[in-house]
This record gives sequence, structure tokens and C-alpha cells, in this order.
Amino acid sequence: MIGRFTAEHEELINATGLLRRAAAVGATDEVVELVDEVATLLAPHTDAEEAGLFTVLRRDEDFIPYIDSLCREHATLDELLARLRAGKLDLADRFYADLRSHIEREEDGLFPASLTTLRGDDWDEVDALTAAAVPATSAPPPAAL
Repeated sequence: MIGRFTAEHEELINATGLLRRAAAVGATDEVVELVDEVATLLAPHTDAEEAGLFTVLRRDEDFIPYIDSLCREHATLDELLARLRAGKLDLADRFYADLRSHIEREEDGLFPASLTTLRGDDWDEVDALTAAAVPATSAPPPAAL
């Protein structure tokens, strides 16, 4: 699961790089298309994290504040993306920076901690909860923003 999330992070960073470049030159139509692409990657990714890994880790009260902050960041990223789609191209760099910071907090903090905390049965539950909530092939329509 951690490998899946890390690969999805890489896809998100690559797509967001394209979005930043389009916003920098004022390519509004391209920005809308790229926002939709990023949203198609982001929503199922964050839903999967929250449904599986975050749910199981929340059972340990030490993780709750950190996971709560990551969930707030998910919401902020969604809001920024919606504002970008609405024409606020000046937010592209902020979205990129916030996304990078968020990914670093997961990959350098939560993911390694989960690998040392969770056991086999826990990972089975993470997999099951994730699959039940967010099938691997699902993606919200871009209009969801």
C-alpha cells in the first residue's frame, strides 16, 4: 500500500509541474484541463489514504493529531485546486508547494511510522478498507470540483 501511495505521489507531482507551467504562461484552457487531470489523480488517492491507512492508524491515539492535520491538508489541496480551476492561476505555485510539503510529511513521517507500527493483520485491514471505499479504478468526474 505504501508503494502504491508513493507512486501516486510521483504522478501527482509530475501532473502538478505541468499545471504550474501552464499557469505561469496564462494558458487558462490548459490549466482547466490539467486541474481536472490532477483532481482525477488526487481525489481517489486521498480517499484511499483516509479510508484505509488513516483509519487503522487512528486507533493509536498518538497518531490522531498528525492524521487530523493531514486530512485538513487534503481539504486545503482540494480547495486550492478548485480555485485554480476557477481562474486563480496565481495559486499554482502555492498548490505545488503545499502538495510537496504534504507528501513529504506523509513519506518522511507517517509512512515510515506505519511500517514500524502496523502488523500483518493491520495491513490486511488497510487493504480491505481501501478496496471497499475506493476501488483502484475509480476516479471522480472532474466536475466534482
